[in-house]
Amino acid sequence: MTSERSTDSSLTRARRFTTRRARVGLRRARHSVIPALQMTVAGVGAYTVAEQVLGHEAPLFAAIAALIALGFSKEPRMRKVLEVSVGCTLGILIGDVLLQLLGSNLATAALVLFLSIMLARFLDPGPVLAMQMGLQALLVVLIPPPEVGLLGPFTRSVDAIVGGAVALLITLLTPKDPRREPIAELKSVVDSMTASLRDVAEAVRSSDSRQAWHSLIRCRGLQPQIDELRTAVNSAKELTSFSPAYRKHRHYVRHMAEVSDQVDLSVRSMRVVARRIISTVDNASLTDAGVENLSAVLDEFADASLLLSQAVSEPGSAYAQRMETAQEALAALAQRLHPKSLGIVTLEGETVVLLLRTLVVDLLQAAGSTHEDARDQLPEL
Repeated sequence: MTSERSTDSSLTRARRFTTRRARVGLRRARHSVIPALQMTVAGVGAYTVAEQVLGHEAPLFAAIAALIALGFSKEPRMRKVLEVSVGCTLGILIGDVLLQLLGSNLATAALVLFLSIMLARFLDPGPVLAMQMGLQALLVVLIPPPEVGLLGPFTRSVDAIVGGAVALLITLLTPKDPRREPIAELKSVVDSMTASLRDVAEAVRSSDSRQAWHSLIRCRGLQPQIDELRTAVNSAKELTSFSPAYRKHRHYVRHMAEVSDQVDLSVRSMRVVARRIISTVDNASLTDAGVENLSAVLDEFADASLLLSQAVSEPGSAYAQRMETAQEALAALAQRLHPKSLGIVTLEGETVVLLLRTLVVDLLQAAGSTHEDARDQLPEL
C-alpha cells in the first residue's frame, strides 16, 4: 500500500512538472513568434541577396551571420546586432586570412577556433555567442573556400557583411512599437511596489511583522525586473534614435527612462521602509492612534502607486492627465507626513515617517515633479 501511494505521488509530481514545463514552453514560444520570423526572413534574405544579387555560390555564411546577429536577446537590439555582425565578419575574415597564410591543417583550425571564441567573449558575456562563433570558425576551416568570385577565397567575408547588413535592416524596419516592452516592465515593477505597500499597511494594522517581511522580500526580488526595465528602455531609446519609423516616440521613451530611474529609487526607499516597519511592529512602538493613521497613510501610498501604474500604461493622450492625477494624490499625501499630525510620538515611529517622506519625494519625481517641487510639498519638521 505504501509503495502504491509512493508511486502515485511520483506520477503526480511528474505530471505537474511536465504540465508546468509545457505551459512555460508554450508561453515562451508564443512570445518568440515575431523574433523567429525575423530570423527566418534574415537568414533566407541574406542568402538570396548574396546568391542572386552578388552571384556568390552557396553563400552559407551570409545566412549564418544574419541568424547569429539577430538571435534571441533582450539587450539593446541595435548595438547588439551591430556588434555581432562586425564580430562575425571579423571572425570569418580572420579565418580566411589564416587559411591563406598557414594552410588548412589542424593547427590552423585550432588557432581560428581559439581566436573566434575570444572575439565572441569580448563582444558578449553570454555563452551562446561563443558557441555560435566557435561553430562558425570550424565551418570556415572545414568548408573549402570558393575559388570563383571577385574576391576569391575572401568571398565568405563579404557574405558575412551581407548577413549583418540584412539583420540590421530588419531590426530597423520591423514593425514593433518600441514603447510596449518598457511600459510592460515598468507597470510590473510599480504593481509589485503597490502590493508591497499593501503588505506593510496590513502589517502595521494587524501588528504582524510577517506581512512586512513579505513586502521586504518582494522588494528585494524586484532588482532583476528593474534590470530588465533598464534594458527595455535602452533598447527602445536606440530604436527611436536610429529608426525613421519610430523617431516620433523618442521624447516619450526618453521620459520613460526618467520615470524608470525614479521608480528604481522608489523601490530602494521602499526596502528601507519595510525593514524599519518590521522593527517598529516587533517592538510595539506605535500608539493606537499611530497604528490607525500610519496604516491609513500606507494604504494611500498604495492607492497613489496604483494611479502611477495606470498612468505609465497610457502612452497616448491620456498619459499626461493620468500623471497629473497621480501627482495630485501624492502631493496631498506628502502634506500629511509629519509625525505629530499622525499621532506618532516614539523615535522608531518618527523614523518610519521620515523614510516615507523620502519615498513620497521619489514617487512625486516619478510622476513628473521636480525635486524642488516635490520637497516643497512636505510639511516643515
